[in-house]
Amino acid sequence: MDSVTARHRDGEPDIAFESASVSGGTTPVPAPVFPFSAIVGQDAMREALLIAAVDPLIGGVLVLGDRGTGKSTAIRALAALLPPMRAVAGCPYACDPEAPAAACPHCARGAPRRAETRAVPVVDLPLGATEDRVVGALDLERALTRGERAFEPGLLARANRGFLYIDEVNLLEDHLVDLLLDVAASGINTVEREGLSLRHPARFVLVGSGNPEEGELRPQLLDRFGLACEVATPADIPTRVAVVRARDAFERDPAGFHAAHAAAERATRETILAARARLGAVAVPDAALEQAARLCLALGTDGLRGELTLMRAARALAALDGAGTVDDGHLARVAPAALRHRLRRNPLDEAGSTARVARAVAEVFSA
Repeated sequence: MDSVTARHRDGEPDIAFESASVSGGTTPVPAPVFPFSAIVGQDAMREALLIAAVDPLIGGVLVLGDRGTGKSTAIRALAALLPPMRAVAGCPYACDPEAPAAACPHCARGAPRRAETRAVPVVDLPLGATEDRVVGALDLERALTRGERAFEPGLLARANRGFLYIDEVNLLEDHLVDLLLDVAASGINTVEREGLSLRHPARFVLVGSGNPEEGELRPQLLDRFGLACEVATPADIPTRVAVVRARDAFERDPAGFHAAHAAAERATRETILAARARLGAVAVPDAALEQAARLCLALGTDGLRGELTLMRAARALAALDGAGTVDDGHLARVAPAALRHRLRRNPLDEAGSTARVARAVAEVFSA
């Protein structure tokens, strides 16, 4: 299901809903989305999603944990919260009007590029999706009725400049994993099939959720996620009661529940916008980069993607905090999410990856 947001005339989101597929097409059916600001607990997951919303270059978010812990709820809630974006009217790839037209087969035709406002796309990639559905294929209807050879964009095209969400990502078939790896690395989807030869932009924030007990991710895909979070079922009674009470209130009166959290949703949206605006001005001193390098060396991470992600995530976190400079506190807060999924298995260390990162953070930042 695609996330859609109903908006007032002033552009502020009203009640967010998801479009439900029905016989004969896809028709928006009001199905309100739980407000992001009303999510109880799961602070690490919420913070990682906000960081990815501020800086998409971080590479997406992987959320692993027990079933029924709010993984899908948080991801869809963030999508409904995001401010709208400007896109080229009529472009199936939602290109930025300020971006070069040559990168898009639609915009490169030379027609005037009129701008319009769209909701940020959030596209589900089903586990059983065919390759044609994902990358796009020949438009059979136009081929049969008009004799035209035209391209029908797939899910990757629809996700451009937005979010591609995969639930149960650890169960994704290998051939789809290979496709995602190629596109995630280049930001371009290349289609060579059925007499078609086409390239189109496909830059998106990859968001995945799943239960690790049901299978592990391939290392190549795991490394493509910028941040990885672990969520668990709340172990204390007050939190469990608060979660159940909030969910029950939402299901009994969605409109009233949204109204009660409207101010908090606006505040969170304004925080994201302000962080995006100040992101480029946040300084990352050499001392912070050296600390990031020491931490990655202490953990034995492969390559330099760990340092890059750690730096970008700390900078985005500093922007969210309203800080002008990245410090050790920002690095320490994002280190578990940025590094836990990049560790090699150590047969001599039975501690989990989260514990190993916490131990390395304590050693490096106390030195």
